[in-house]
Amino acid sequence: MNSVKIERINSSIKRELSYILANEVKDRAINFVTITAVRTTNDLSYCKVYVTVFKEELKEDALKSLKNAKGFIRKSLASRVDIRHIPELDFVYDESLEYGKRIEEKIKEIHE
Repeated sequence: MNSVKIERINSSIKRELSYILANEVKDRAINFVTITAVRTTNDLSYCKVYVTVFKEELKEDALKSLKNAKGFIRKSLASRVDIRHIPELDFVYDESLEYGKRIEEKIKEIHE
């Protein structure tokens, strides 16, 4: 499958997942989750969803809640995204923002 189509599907899944998490999932632990990226395999069987949370201490609860709500989220996604088979969702905490902050802090230290 070509990469343009995968990118289009990733974009659509990200948009719809953001809506579902904000408006349809009732778990309060998920209220502070932000989807940063979506990576779907070429055969559309798996989809890694990278997330961050507003507060670092809420990370574990949010990931646990996302795992518990995975079935509901996938079912809601199936009615919103126009692809034959909805991929298996895997929610992963996105470490890149924290990594970027650490790099910024190191650069500030060097300049001081």
